[in-house]
Amino acid sequence: MNLALLFAEDFVSADRAVLTGRRLAHLNSVLKAAEGDLLPVGLVNGDIGTGRVLHLTDTGATLQVELTEPPPSPLPLTLILAMPRPKMFRRVLQTCATLGAKDIWLINSYKVEKSFWQTPWLSAENLRENMVLGLEQARDTVLPRVHIRKLFKPFVEDELPALLKNTRALVAHPGTNTPCPVHINQPVTLCIGPEGGFIPYEVDKLVEAGCEAVHLGRRILRVETAVPVLLSRLFDACG
Repeated sequence: MNLALLFAEDFVSADRAVLTGRRLAHLNSVLKAAEGDLLPVGLVNGDIGTGRVLHLTDTGATLQVELTEPPPSPLPLTLILAMPRPKMFRRVLQTCATLGAKDIWLINSYKVEKSFWQTPWLSAENLRENMVLGLEQARDTVLPRVHIRKLFKPFVEDELPALLKNTRALVAHPGTNTPCPVHINQPVTLCIGPEGGFIPYEVDKLVEAGCEAVHLGRRILRVETAVPVLLSRLFDACG
């Protein structure tokens, strides 16, 4: 935890917040915090600053909070991601939050197994927890928005065209002829398929909607690897 992320419910007064649970355990076991220490903090969807530890017990840490600067700028990105395998979904979501992706659409694909949509990691509580972990790592405060669409064709035909408007629209797909562009200075909509990639029908539908198919070379990457590679290639600085 490089930043203690604070929620409105943590505040007991205008400049006092109390940390409990996982964040308290991290202060004690990892940061070895003591009363008087100054820690980086941020308010969810708000500013970043410092928190001085006023009181520290086994049940809570009381911080005097001063928020003085804005969070890092978000990536100008709409990320459309075929639902990953549950065992890697948490890492992918944390990575997206760390890199500054703020608009994430989870969609279906032929190679996405139906069981993937049953994972408890898609609950609102677990989505928030993993996004918080990513934000803490990056010293960011703005929670990404996650949209879930379980039907591929209705999403591509009815919603995707509006998302692509005024953006550079790309679908990452191995075996295409065009390399992924670099150093883009405009908003991007990026579609990333599941393990094994989108099937040809899906690529055709995405291209029909306005996406350009691009590749990262001959190597086939796991989704958890492809996401940071693509974002670091497209943008000069992630956040």
